[in-house]
Amino acid sequence: MRPCFAFCLVLAGFAATAPAFAQTLGTQDSHGIPDPSIATSLPQYGDPSGTRKRLSERGFTYYLIYTNDVLSNLSGGTRRGTVDQGKLEAQFTLDLEKFAGWSNLTLYANVFQTHNTGRMRRDYIGGLNTIAAIEAAPSTRLSELWVERKFLDGAGSFRIGQLVADNEFFFSDLSNMFLQTDWPTITAVNLPGGAPAYPLSTPGARVKFDVTPNMSLLAAVFNGDPAGPCTGDPDTCNRHGLNFRLRDPALGVAEAQFRSNQGKDDTGLARTVKLGGWSHIGQFADQRFANDGSLLANPLGSGVPVRHRGDYGFYGVIDQQIYRPRGAAADGGVSVFGLASITSSDRNLISAQLNGGIIFAGLIPGRPDDRFGVSVLYSRFSDGIRAFDQDAINFTGAPGIVRDYEANIELSYVAQIVPGWTVQPDFQYVRHPSGVSGRDAKMLGVRSILKF
Repeated sequence: MRPCFAFCLVLAGFAATAPAFAQTLGTQDSHGIPDPSIATSLPQYGDPSGTRKRLSERGFTYYLIYTNDVLSNLSGGTRRGTVDQGKLEAQFTLDLEKFAGWSNLTLYANVFQTHNTGRMRRDYIGGLNTIAAIEAAPSTRLSELWVERKFLDGAGSFRIGQLVADNEFFFSDLSNMFLQTDWPTITAVNLPGGAPAYPLSTPGARVKFDVTPNMSLLAAVFNGDPAGPCTGDPDTCNRHGLNFRLRDPALGVAEAQFRSNQGKDDTGLARTVKLGGWSHIGQFADQRFANDGSLLANPLGSGVPVRHRGDYGFYGVIDQQIYRPRGAAADGGVSVFGLASITSSDRNLISAQLNGGIIFAGLIPGRPDDRFGVSVLYSRFSDGIRAFDQDAINFTGAPGIVRDYEANIELSYVAQIVPGWTVQPDFQYVRHPSGVSGRDAKMLGVRSILKF
């Protein structure tokens, strides 16, 4: 095990020995049903034998979520076509205080099964930005498996096990309605294996402190490569989530969160601001220069890139409500969101990312749970990559492409059929897939989500 990663895990394990106090449980009702769920619309809550309720009373709850996308590339990209893809996820939570009398401890696991007839982003659009966040190689996979301990009257928590970064770090809560919302491109394409984010996970530890009701601090350390040596898509190299890699250089992520007017009885405009960064201690290849001082594009050079020690980046996220009807929740009315991130240009494919949008929620008479909005996602190719592309053109004398950016525009409408079941028509326009002009693509699709 690399010294830094091992030391961080040992230190985090020591923190877990802090005195334990009352634990705050999740949001299940008296029948053990998470919110929202189609079970609330079924006879006897979909539990005629009462098994789910009895398990909940003993500390065990579960949540089943099925997401299905039918997506068609209408024009552009690499080829036209339609894919059907789905993800069935099972989440399990065990309150160890109810189950065994061990105070302030929770055990969590989730597994999922993915299937598809093709991958829209990879096979049809040919881009880097996410098209639909459930896209993955067909597989049955263990995702997370961790134990969490609460301390300081529930204001602090420590989590250790197999983790992902994208469910707590570096995302906008408001943007989750969009299909293209995922672990950001700037980390997905720059870090080894895409970092611990869907569909991959890796051993790690996370600590969180709620400094005040409106301010939280989070930090985590992960094994830095969830896939390991891989010549294909990373998720095919750790296909079932059972590699449990521990010997790769570590990845650290830290974030500060600031909130205001989040309560259901608050009348002011809700706001969430997140500031964070990441650091990876591995080695990264230069995008332009070889280890003999020549240009990588020079056919007479070594062709072996200079190796840089470490990689890092910074980000900021804001969710801002701009209109709050009377009685609306923090995500009701009209809200905007934004995400910005930068990283070094010499060792990365993407050096900057911007993501933003506007969402209208609960504004249609008779449809209080529907929402619609527009999102824009922009990823800029680094100066090193641009210079390499130009060098290649200069050395060969042949026409070529200098990759510049990829930008996605998404329009989406989420219609709730019943609590726990939504249907979502979606349109996306992808400009310069993988930084290549002249291949702009238009995609139309529909997503359906069932939660039980």
